[in-house]
Amino acid sequence: MALVPLAFAMTWEEPVRDALSPTAGRQRHGDPAEADTPPGPPRPDIVPRSAWNADESLVRERASTMRNVRVVFVHHTSQPNGYDCDAVPRMLRQLEAEHVERGWDDLGYNFVVDHCGTIYEGRSGALSRSVEGAHTKGFNAGSLGIAAMGTFDEGADVPQVMLDSIASLAAWKLGPRGDPHGKAELVSSSDESRFDEGDRARFDVITGHRDAFETSCPGMGLESRLGKIRDEAERLRKRAQARTPDRPPTEADGR
Repeated sequence: MALVPLAFAMTWEEPVRDALSPTAGRQRHGDPAEADTPPGPPRPDIVPRSAWNADESLVRERASTMRNVRVVFVHHTSQPNGYDCDAVPRMLRQLEAEHVERGWDDLGYNFVVDHCGTIYEGRSGALSRSVEGAHTKGFNAGSLGIAAMGTFDEGADVPQVMLDSIASLAAWKLGPRGDPHGKAELVSSSDESRFDEGDRARFDVITGHRDAFETSCPGMGLESRLGKIRDEAERLRKRAQARTPDRPPTEADGR
């Protein structure tokens, strides 16, 4: 099936360039707080940038590292839904080039998930640490951008494997102390968001792009399933915390 060129498929209301905050340090191994931290959900399988042949020569500046992820913003890429999953690496390269052409330093999203449930590393560095993306104007600092590849307006089908992969990413990056059903506060860095610069905004920990920016993203088809994503992320968190070194996983830990 022929693919619509991205220059025409993208609405460009989706990822939004934002100033990066200063690099924040990460907790060092052996810090006192580490011993009190319960086990977190494991990292899901992720296709690295090297495997989809990201063009590293396009990257203008490496993203700042974040101390932790407080909010997960869910997006859609606005690409046509009828793609073959074998074509996704090529589509990602096109997406990377489009984002850089528009003046961003790299691919805006931290991760991209296709309709086969495959997770791809988006912005450079997102696989090994938490880095700021360029996906939610005003609120890139402290947040993670996960994009579902496709268009998910009202009535669109969202494959279960896609939802599960988004949930597994969110659970991993939020860590053991991030409550998928909770709320978190972020400070707006731009008047172009839904909030004035300097305003404190309270979001669902897992939320849609439209809550922070004037956009239809991630589309009502995906927005209406955010509750399912939160439920699955919480299930993964509870399963991880129920495990101890002395007790291997059992059938009861599964679905």
